[in-house]
Amino acid sequence: MTQQFSKQIGVWLKKGAALSIDGFGLLAFILLFFLMIAMAALDWLPKNMVGVLFTLVSLGGALYYLGSHLPIVRSYLGGGSVFATVGAALLASLGWVPQPMLSSIKTFLTTSNFLAFYIVSLIVSAIFKMDRQLVLKATVRFLPVAFLTMFLTVLIVGVVGQLIGLGFYHTSLFVTFPMMAGGVGAGIVPLSSIYGGALGQPSGVVLSQLFPPLVLSNLLAIIAAGLLVKNSQHSAWNGQGRLLRNRSGEATSTNSGKQVVAEELLTGMMIAFALYLLGICLHRLLPAVNTFAFLILLTVVVKASGLLPSKYEEAAVSFGQVIVKTMTHGILAGVGLTLLDLSALVSTLSWQLVLCVLVSICSMMGIGAVLGQRFGLYPIESAVTAGLINQSMGGTGNVAVLSAADRMNLIAFAQMGNRIGGAIILVVAGIMVSISG
Repeated sequence: MTQQFSKQIGVWLKKGAALSIDGFGLLAFILLFFLMIAMAALDWLPKNMVGVLFTLVSLGGALYYLGSHLPIVRSYLGGGSVFATVGAALLASLGWVPQPMLSSIKTFLTTSNFLAFYIVSLIVSAIFKMDRQLVLKATVRFLPVAFLTMFLTVLIVGVVGQLIGLGFYHTSLFVTFPMMAGGVGAGIVPLSSIYGGALGQPSGVVLSQLFPPLVLSNLLAIIAAGLLVKNSQHSAWNGQGRLLRNRSGEATSTNSGKQVVAEELLTGMMIAFALYLLGICLHRLLPAVNTFAFLILLTVVVKASGLLPSKYEEAAVSFGQVIVKTMTHGILAGVGLTLLDLSALVSTLSWQLVLCVLVSICSMMGIGAVLGQRFGLYPIESAVTAGLINQSMGGTGNVAVLSAADRMNLIAFAQMGNRIGGAIILVVAGIMVSISG
């Protein structure tokens, strides 16, 4: 009897294998998903990395699969990446996710900083996968596009704010700058301290004003990135993931088709971590520059100079690809659960805020595309990496926007513009708030 039952289970699992979710057959994935649901409901999930990763991979995989197959979401709302993020945020806002689980996930992603682990592996992998001769050429063209796009957008949104009664300075300080400051921890948190000191207000009060435009712009940037790429698939402006025009592309296939061994993954991880630790050392010496900016700079220099033997570069690429392919859907769900507060966003919405954010999104996208074309970049890739990325919530927002655009290989440029541009915004904001105050 037991043997017959086992055979029937095996037959159903084979039938479900025709539909795959993150490498699992459909029925096998459903069993894992309901195991997570049952243990979460009973509060039996362990409050450690095992419980959190099991939850994120299960929930992220399910939401991404649904978003990739639901007709309207797939065609008009950014697909699986958007649905994984927004769907998770909606579940959290409705109270359908137990609070102990949310606390564990937030601790794992932020306090334990699994996000840094993910982003480090992604940045190093993306740069080492690029053609050596194109790294610096693409960089020197990309940065002027990113900075000019931000500057022109600040002016445009400020004028719109002036016309609708918010005022140029108020719109710039409390709408545009929060969206471009580089996220939460490295963006609006120090921005709130700068404003608080200049205006004589508690930074917590200021922070509550800066958070809504950042959240709304992050959400709209994800949707816009998905729609932009989907509706330009056959356009000459679409580089299909390549940033620099007139060349074969940035990505190389140095380890394509090669069997990856465990030792290579360990080697790749240690190379990525070593570069990140060197970035931390440089940040300690020069605190004004973000650690990730130093990481990108170091990795670009190492790649362009050929200092590292190719086997180590290939190991770092293999490690990064494993992390991206296995963790991205879970990361998107984690961002939605812990960082995208839909209820707080809805309660603070006004038509003036929505209009300014929409103008900012459209300006960043349009100006980024046009300037990218002028500087020898593919306009679609430029609109995403030099434009929409600078409307996101830092590293986590970058991942969500690039995932929606299917441009994860451009994470290094996204982080570069986001981190350096965000630092410039903090300086400019400090000067403007002192003048206006």
